[in-house]
Amino acid sequence: MSSDHQPKPALHAAPFTPFDARGDLALERIPALADHLVASGVSGAFVCGSNGEGPNMTEAERMAVAEAWVRASAGRLKIFVHVGHPSIRTAQALTAHAAEIGADAASAVAAFYFKPDKVETLVETIGAIAEAAPALPFYYYHIPALTAVSLDMVRFLELAGESIPNLTGIKYTAPTLWEYQACRGVAGGRFDVLFGLDEMLLPALAAGARSAIGSTYNFAAPLYLQVIEAFEAGAIDEARERMAHLIEMVRILLRYPPIPAQKAIMVHLGHGLGDCRLPLPKLAKQDAAALIDSLRSIGFWDRLSAASAMPRT
Repeated sequence: MSSDHQPKPALHAAPFTPFDARGDLALERIPALADHLVASGVSGAFVCGSNGEGPNMTEAERMAVAEAWVRASAGRLKIFVHVGHPSIRTAQALTAHAAEIGADAASAVAAFYFKPDKVETLVETIGAIAEAAPALPFYYYHIPALTAVSLDMVRFLELAGESIPNLTGIKYTAPTLWEYQACRGVAGGRFDVLFGLDEMLLPALAAGARSAIGSTYNFAAPLYLQVIEAFEAGAIDEARERMAHLIEMVRILLRYPPIPAQKAIMVHLGHGLGDCRLPLPKLAKQDAAALIDSLRSIGFWDRLSAASAMPRT
């Protein structure tokens, strides 16, 4: 478990991008989202990623969203800007912009149309993106379920650590915990390997995770922080029980399209986010109501209210 000299594992949310009724950006809603994340104990925000529908936005829109989050955070949240794009030149422009606006880090998925077919090509490609802002910490975003790029991440870190000076780590969104743990051990633990599957947070903690980025941390962070606190205190049975409840919550979410469903939860909590953009579907009103009721049936709202009211250490 953690020592008195080691900070507790940190949670970073992957926030949703708010749209208005026409499907245009609603940037004026971002400050309230930032305040909400800070109040819930989240340490950072990973913007314009999968949850933020980065691939569904234009380059100019992605820049505007990133700027809005940096402003709204005002130093209270660590801001990661996702810059991945099938066009490497566009990714470079987004990276340079992230540095210009004062973001804390940039991150990119692998190119997902023409895909790198070997680790060496991935290293070369990520290096080309990262060098657009050489002083900005950079994370490779490993999410093979969406990119269909599943290469050896240990080998990636070994090679990229030698050729990409500002490579800080990986956002690791895959269930292969054995590889995740191996990545954490590369170069004596030099790299920050952020874990990206919310429903596997507890086993990731056991594998040594010190930071995580996730979608459900937007609305359930206080409950996940209780899992962390129990684990750090050695109360493993309590940590398991709390994690089991969160897994039940995720299982309910997965009855519906995940991003539209999570937006419906945020709406229930008072944050108007608008519908997702195509090709993501809309969530029917009756489905949104059924989702909220299903979460009520497992005591989710009561637990969240109680956890949100508790002071955090």
